[in-house]
Amino acid sequence: MFEYIVQQLINGISIGSIYALIALGYTMVYGIIKLINFAHGDVFMVGAFVGYFAAKAGLGLFWSLILAMAVCAILGVLIERLAYRPLRGAARIVILITAIGVSFLLENLGIYALGPQAKGFPEIVTKTQYTLFGDVTINSVQIIVLAVTVILMVLLQYVVHKTKMGKAMRAVSYDMEAARLMGINVDTTISFTFAIGSALAGAAGVVFAVMYPSVDPLMGIIPGLKAFVAAVLGGIGIIPGALVGGLVLGIVETGVSSAGFSLWRDGAAFAILILILIFKPSGLFGKNVREKV
Repeated sequence: MFEYIVQQLINGISIGSIYALIALGYTMVYGIIKLINFAHGDVFMVGAFVGYFAAKAGLGLFWSLILAMAVCAILGVLIERLAYRPLRGAARIVILITAIGVSFLLENLGIYALGPQAKGFPEIVTKTQYTLFGDVTINSVQIIVLAVTVILMVLLQYVVHKTKMGKAMRAVSYDMEAARLMGINVDTTISFTFAIGSALAGAAGVVFAVMYPSVDPLMGIIPGLKAFVAAVLGGIGIIPGALVGGLVLGIVETGVSSAGFSLWRDGAAFAILILILIFKPSGLFGKNVREKV
């Protein structure tokens, strides 16, 4: 029984790591401009397709990841500048509708350009099983997913806490107007935040496609929504919360599936969202803040 639980924890952490990478984009953007970027799941889809074409061209995992992150970073900046920046002073509902519109645009462009059929992702990683102890195993793909997540999280923490742009991000997040008065270029800081969050989504798209070797233009919908649940669970706007929320969500999903309720796997994620909004709307790491109407 103990070995079975450990195995399910390993499986849950693997998928939860991907949710965490996507959730970081949601939480960073919300922390800066209080926007829930519902197009973020489709940036994840674009990253998976960039990885697909890079792998088809003979590039290995490393360069596929780098290329996907670069393309998605540029895409994130374009989305922010063309769709969100002109509406920065508008009502939140207007920006939310715009985010949903951008999501539909990316999905339908993907269907038009690439076709609606799923495509098999090339095998760029040899799947090898390793026995940890007893019947507990971990495969090379799971190790890569965990390694990519840990490396990117460490880099993100370094950028946010040790670099000049990271300090600017934290200042804008705390008080945008005060940051502007202190000479911080708010527009550049917001674009940089979108670039970082979108790059992480691109990396998540590639490792997701390596783990589940299939890509299609609508593949970002469910992982994107689940990553949003993870961000809310951890406390949206809080970077460590996105990581913990993603891991918890992955473990819960895997636990539900292993208990014989695989049809309820997606439902469990959204049940968590309902419960967290009812009992602790600020999330696990968030603080209750009164908003002036």
